[in-house]
Amino acid sequence: MNNNLAIYQDGKDNKKPIIFIHGFPFDHFTWYKQVNFLKSTYHCITYDIRGLGESPAGNGQFTMELFVDDLFSIINDLNLEKPVICGLSMGGYIALRAVEREQGKFGGIILCDTKSEADSNEGKLGRAAAIKNVDKNGARGFVEGFIPKCFTEKFITLNKKEYEEILDRYITSDPVGIKGCLLAMAGRTDTTNFLPKINIPALLICGGEDRITPPDVMMAMAGKIPGSKFLIIPEAAHLSTFENEKPVNLSISDFLDNINGV
Repeated sequence: MNNNLAIYQDGKDNKKPIIFIHGFPFDHFTWYKQVNFLKSTYHCITYDIRGLGESPAGNGQFTMELFVDDLFSIINDLNLEKPVICGLSMGGYIALRAVEREQGKFGGIILCDTKSEADSNEGKLGRAAAIKNVDKNGARGFVEGFIPKCFTEKFITLNKKEYEEILDRYITSDPVGIKGCLLAMAGRTDTTNFLPKINIPALLICGGEDRITPPDVMMAMAGKIPGSKFLIIPEAAHLSTFENEKPVNLSISDFLDNINGV
């Protein structure tokens, strides 16, 4: 099913569905704290984006449109009715483009530590340099340099074992998948002009110490989405959903309950 994508379901399938779309270069595992909190009340779906985790990379010629096609395939194959989608970082790029393409498919959108703008020229050059790094040093060389940027120094220091488990999980990523995702992000379209047209419930979440997509960037994005809610997560960086999950889980739960009239 779904071009051999690795898909995981928790909770009962008669509950309201929420699809979690992970960031780069991670996999579905980074959502386990949200899934464990919500699975008794909601149908939680996670999956590994093509080329990451257990989903095969194939030829590595990825585009953001292909990632959105994969998401739509999951929705169709699982017969999901108006799922809420929750995307972090690259997962947010996928979520925004999916809603831009077919907003009527979704019951709501949650955007975590992401942005609507396409890569600038400087950003594209950064992706090219990252691909060169993977070619030279493998996935390990890239991951060991990138993942520390996703956490606060405090988390890395105080949660050394958990942090090292994260690092160990992703240094063995498929280099073809890493490079394919970098190409897809470099080539993605800008969804900023679509933000005022979003008419489904929207929640935006950002780590207070996120240096990759800072709070002011996400606050500006929230200001363009009618009726959206914006939350800054203290003591968290780019992977806010993992680093400080308690306020994240409560905000997502409240958001879902309000949508569904719980």
